[in-house]
Amino acid sequence: MASQEISSHYIELCPNPIRFEPVGKANSVFFDDANKQVFAVRSGGAMGVVVKGPDDKNVIQSRLEDRGDVMSIKFSPDKKILAVQRSSKSVEFINFLEDMTTDQFEYSQSCKGKSTQIIGFIWTGSTEIIFITDHGLEQYQIFPDKRTLKCLKTVSHQVNWFVCMPENGILLLSSGTLGNTLYPIQVRPGVLNRLPKFEVDLPSVPKPAKLSLLERDVTLASIYNQLYIVVLRHQPRASVGAEIVLYQLQKESPARKTDVLKLDMSGRFAINIIDNLVMVHHQASKTSVIFDIQQGSETDGFLKYHYPVLSPLPIKPFKLLLPTINVQAGTEKMEYLCDLYSANWIVFQPNIVIDAKLGCLWYIKITLQPLVTMIYDKSILISFLLNRRDSKMVILSVCQQMLIPGHQASLHTIAQVYDMLNTVYKSYRDTETQAMNGEVPQSVFNGLKKKVIIDQSDMYTHVFSVYEECKDIKYKFKVAVLIEYIRSLNQFNISVQHYLYELIINILVQNNCFYQLHQFLQYHVLSDSKPLACLMLSLESVYQPAHQLALDMLKRLQTANEEIIEVLLSKQQLLPALRFIRSVGIVDTASSRKFLEAGLNTSDDMLFYTVFKFFEARNLRLRSNPRFQQGEHCEHYVKHFESVFGIEALAAVPVS
Repeated sequence: MASQEISSHYIELCPNPIRFEPVGKANSVFFDDANKQVFAVRSGGAMGVVVKGPDDKNVIQSRLEDRGDVMSIKFSPDKKILAVQRSSKSVEFINFLEDMTTDQFEYSQSCKGKSTQIIGFIWTGSTEIIFITDHGLEQYQIFPDKRTLKCLKTVSHQVNWFVCMPENGILLLSSGTLGNTLYPIQVRPGVLNRLPKFEVDLPSVPKPAKLSLLERDVTLASIYNQLYIVVLRHQPRASVGAEIVLYQLQKESPARKTDVLKLDMSGRFAINIIDNLVMVHHQASKTSVIFDIQQGSETDGFLKYHYPVLSPLPIKPFKLLLPTINVQAGTEKMEYLCDLYSANWIVFQPNIVIDAKLGCLWYIKITLQPLVTMIYDKSILISFLLNRRDSKMVILSVCQQMLIPGHQASLHTIAQVYDMLNTVYKSYRDTETQAMNGEVPQSVFNGLKKKVIIDQSDMYTHVFSVYEECKDIKYKFKVAVLIEYIRSLNQFNISVQHYLYELIINILVQNNCFYQLHQFLQYHVLSDSKPLACLMLSLESVYQPAHQLALDMLKRLQTANEEIIEVLLSKQQLLPALRFIRSVGIVDTASSRKFLEAGLNTSDDMLFYTVFKFFEARNLRLRSNPRFQQGEHCEHYVKHFESVFGIEALAAVPVS
């Protein structure tokens, strides 16, 4: 039952919502989307104000003078000044002390102009605030010690409504009779930078003309590191279905219409932007859909048209524990099944849902594991998962599942998936190198580090380990999969780790496929390396040609002379060893003691004699003296030579 529930819901509410006093006759609820704080204001603040944010430990409680109903309330970014709007003409300010108690003196600022009305306000710094009025913008500097404000700048615009994106400092003003002329403004402390205005296309223009583009239908969002204005567009006829239009914000030119998301539904919608996905909630059907603008789309050459990644599905049911007055039942709390997609729901960016009547703030999240069974095409699934945070283990589980009988994917699909993984892996490595060399800013690399990186050790540990766990996988399929992964690594110029080669060799040896192993080595399907050569040497007892294959590999490396000498001496192949050091020009540096010891161990006096004379000749050539130097520690071998062949057999020292 549990697994069935998990598989049918991929959108969830966080298990521990922020709880606050529900809205009622005496209690009003406000949300500050900059600080992500909920304000519960009782009786205009006279009966108390309770502020809760993402960190439940920092609950702020205070009281305000009763000066009438509160229209808006927000803390400054450093939580030291509280701004309260009670009328359309002014905003009041209260300073908070270090212990979060309030200063007893309040001060206020009125807007400019008798006919001007304040629509809202936003903080742009700890002591800087902007009033958005129906006549434009007013930017003020606050001096909390003096309890005064100073006007820094004003911008004249007819304004219908506004939306803002605090984390990116973007303010969007609606102007014009229809409301579809939008003015983006970049706001920073002391700065108001106007970006080019643009017009939003409307499906129809009412007669007489009236406000048609509403605040509730416009959202500012960052998707794949690009800023967009997200516009929900309702069609005149309900049968056509609504759509979402994305306008990409530009610095030097008007926002550009780039993407259209087809909803094929009509009615009331709410939008969240979660993990670079556009999530759309539909109240009538009580379902949600997600769009990924980097997934496959249709295009007319100008715009890209997208359809939901999956069919509409509901959010996972959520049960809430509520106090109960049924004392006789012996329980203090009862389970309440929340009404999802309630008319009381209000959605904030990027992933917040508030039910003011229930007194809950949830963070919405996407659970990726259920998508594994919902998206059948593994290439599309992996492409989707690579763009999601915290998807690494899900991707690895999919890659492992693709190898198990009953779920096995085709080699073509497996190859596509491995190329996707290694494209990201290669980009990460290249950017890391460029950042270390100062060729790209460190911030670029830090941004890439947030992406999901699947490297060779991940694949070896979490994917190819299934070969040991599942005995039903045919060895030919195992080898073919590993060869595909190695091909992909080579295609992206990523050095293959030796443990992957060892895995292939072990599979081939266990199945007595020595001919195929020989071919892989001969045609360099398995790249040369010292660890691989050592592994081949260990296989000589089961496959005799492995010894020569290993030697050939070491010679090709041209950096393994010592290893080749050790191998030849261990096999008592002294004459080939002498020929080798001569062929590579290292006679002068070769260890005479190592060769003499190997010669002595052969118990072949004539072979020992040949080796001894070889190094005597080297000594004579290098130092004009055939004797071994004391530092070479060859005294033992000289005595053995004398005892077998006599002292007269030693080379004579030339007369100086």
